[in-house]
Amino acid sequence: MSPVLQGILTILIGVGGCVGYFYFSNMILDKVIFPARGPKAGHNINRANQVRPWLFLFPALFALGLYLAYPVVGSFWRSLFDRSGANFIGLGNYVDLFGESAFRTAVFNNLLWVLVVPAMATFFGLLIAQLTDRLSWGNIAKSLIFMPMAISFVGASLIWKFVYSANPDIGIINALRTSAGMVALDPLQVRFWNNFFLMFILIWIQTGFAMVILSAALRGIPEETIEAAIIDGANPFQVFFKIKVPQIMGTIVVVWTTITILVLKVFDIVYTMTGGNFGTHILPSYMMTYMFRDDGRATAVAFVIMLLVLPVMVWNIRQARQEMR
Repeated sequence: MSPVLQGILTILIGVGGCVGYFYFSNMILDKVIFPARGPKAGHNINRANQVRPWLFLFPALFALGLYLAYPVVGSFWRSLFDRSGANFIGLGNYVDLFGESAFRTAVFNNLLWVLVVPAMATFFGLLIAQLTDRLSWGNIAKSLIFMPMAISFVGASLIWKFVYSANPDIGIINALRTSAGMVALDPLQVRFWNNFFLMFILIWIQTGFAMVILSAALRGIPEETIEAAIIDGANPFQVFFKIKVPQIMGTIVVVWTTITILVLKVFDIVYTMTGGNFGTHILPSYMMTYMFRDDGRATAVAFVIMLLVLPVMVWNIRQARQEMR
């Protein structure tokens, strides 16, 4: 079957299935379950109207349950078994995880990523959004800064692998070190600090995202408040930090939490650059070390990641709802 015909059939079956579901479910509701006839006709109509919204929500709820709730419950249950999947060991995988120094290192590194990357990406995005709005060629500058967003994490990692190369003829860092009379080294093997070299890659990518969102927020600030502050004698720094920033604080928080969620799920950069060696493991890369040899331990790490992401997602949703009010 050709792809075009397959696509048309998929659309027809999908749309036809939805129309048929809503038509027949409402018909059964109105004529079989709560028939609008007899002495209880009014009562049945009210009951049917109360149930009807759930008929429309059921497909979405079913899909969420099948593709979200069920995998979460299934993953947690799988994490309670040993490597073979046959012996129930309860919370044994979690106890072993917290007893491993490599896991604690991964948690510490994840904490560093969560503290540094969202803060720096949001800060640089806000700073660039403010500065480029004052330039005649600001749109060109924004396009260049946003361009890394079009590059995959693996592609960006390969680009920066050349920048961090230990070869002075290739790596910029070592070229500067050798020109200053210092010995060349591999920045990715310098423990602790190598984490910041990896973080900078994600900051470089996400600054463009923060810049676009915050630039739109800055342009939405009423000019009257800025003009009033200038008339009252406020300097540019006071206008920015005391007038503009408070008015877009909600947007800043949303950008911050969105990047935080991404940081808790990032894997490509660490895997491509170091493979988790030299003390650079984060939870997703640490999980991959067990993925193909100890499924119970891997799902335990995945569940820990989900627990860490969940509060940030809830906070992000609440802030987004407040922004829409």
